[in-house]
Amino acid sequence: MPSERPQGRPGGGPSFLRRWLPLALLAVLVAAVAWLAWRGPGEAAAPAAVTQGAPSPQGPQFFGQVEGQPAQPSAAERARRRQQLIEHVQLTDHTYCSYLEGSKYPAGSRPMSQNPDQAYPNKPVTEMTPMRTSDRNSDPNILLQTSQSRVYMAANESVAFSLRAVAPDGTLVPLVVTRAVAAGLMTTGARPTAQVALAFADDGGGADPVAGDGAFAAVLTPAQTGLAGFHGTIRTEVRYTAGGKNGALIFDVIYSPKLPAVWAGPPREVVADGSLAFVLRADVRTPGRYVVTGRIDDAKGRPFALATFNEVLGPGPNDIKLAVFGKLMHDGAPALPLTLRDVDGYLLKENTDPDRELMPRLEGPVLKSRTQSLDGISDAEAGGEERERYLAEFGKDRKLARDSLAAFDPSQPLPPSECGTPAR
Repeated sequence: MPSERPQGRPGGGPSFLRRWLPLALLAVLVAAVAWLAWRGPGEAAAPAAVTQGAPSPQGPQFFGQVEGQPAQPSAAERARRRQQLIEHVQLTDHTYCSYLEGSKYPAGSRPMSQNPDQAYPNKPVTEMTPMRTSDRNSDPNILLQTSQSRVYMAANESVAFSLRAVAPDGTLVPLVVTRAVAAGLMTTGARPTAQVALAFADDGGGADPVAGDGAFAAVLTPAQTGLAGFHGTIRTEVRYTAGGKNGALIFDVIYSPKLPAVWAGPPREVVADGSLAFVLRADVRTPGRYVVTGRIDDAKGRPFALATFNEVLGPGPNDIKLAVFGKLMHDGAPALPLTLRDVDGYLLKENTDPDRELMPRLEGPVLKSRTQSLDGISDAEAGGEERERYLAEFGKDRKLARDSLAAFDPSQPLPPSECGTPAR
């Protein structure tokens, strides 16, 4: 009768040895091989004797090379490595110096030379392109000159459109506008908006400054049409004939039917924290983040600075400060006094299209400063924890790169810095 063995316990005897002994021997063998590989062939066994006069190698040997005594790189390898280190030095130096220069004025007060496209926001947008025919081809022999007075429109504002056809040599090409209709662009499935017919004319009235010059113009005022409550892109499609051919073009504007805030009270100026600021009062109807931009000219009419306000405003009266940073005034040396002009602003709306509701724009001069000198105007660079933190980090990278190059080739001078300042 077979004997019973308790379940779950390994049995003893010959059957146990036959089962586990080979596995144990295999494990020992693997461990021995691993130990020998780790120790290296040079230490697998102690040498019986040391050859007289032959020094023992220091450290284990790998493929004929003694550890701790690496092979010397070739001249080409050293030159390639040095060039890599030089490029890294130049990159970290450029990053540091660019940030140092770019952050010496705050984001809300920048030289107009850095923002030339924003110097004249109310200047008409003009284009000259080959005529687009009704079959969606272009005719290079007829050029279409187009103009629109603005792209963004607040409630109660108007926009003027014009078009004229000319040959490549400038000769006027007869043009007739056959149809012009404005409508709001809607998303798929949305209910269509009202269509508003526009009358283009070349009679010297309205938006057309000169009669009979071949330029046809029209004006769109959404608040006076069926588009008064539409918020978004209004597209005007114009069909015409020029040189006996049919063509079409479109004008797009982005319209805000509701004013989130209006200007309230006269502007004023203050000198505070070492800078000159123009202060505007706004009555906020819809609280949120407002972005307001003004242009600053010097006494000679030169566009000097772009001042921007970007803060969250609560409901009711709020001051909006457009500052000209003190150091910018010292560095730029504008002819004083300064003049604030062409102010526009909007309520920023996130995750929507359009992404803004426009305030009424203030066109032309808004306020001429009384400040006639730089008394009380600081020439210190912009500070702040964020700037110092970035400069410290960029400075560390810059110094580490220069130290690495100096250690690799101490006989050669380091490349000059873009900003001429010591590594931080």
